Amino acid sequence: MNRAFGSIWIPPRWPWGNPKPSYGQSRGKGPASLQRVATSTRSGTKREAVLTLLRQPKGTTIAAIMKATGWQRHSVRGFFATVVRKRLKLKLGSKQIDANRIYQITDADGGEPSPLLSKRRSA
Repeated sequence: MNRAFGSIWIPPRWPWGNPKPSYGQSRGKGPASLQRVATSTRSGTKREAVLTLLRQPKGTTIAAIMKATGWQRHSVRGFFATVVRKRLKLKLGSKQIDANRIYQITDADGGEPSPLLSKRRSA
């Protein structure tokens, strides 16, 4: 095949397939049965340590979580927003006591679905 200037250029073919998937396609990492399945939180992880601190009746401070995990302040706040509130859908409450803000996982709704969600499901 002539690949000279002025003719139509044809890219070389890879013997093992396309090296990069095109937009919208993904490379599989093996059969679906062998892929990793999300499980519950393992014991002994930083995530479990933070959730344990937040579930205490007296709650916890960001400083205590920083000390327990070695994270910085902004990382703890990011964990609250992404993992606790968005992924785990837990209710995180906070209150100001003296100069410290105390964070705690609360069960304000008692485990009942909100009226808005129940209306959406029934429709």
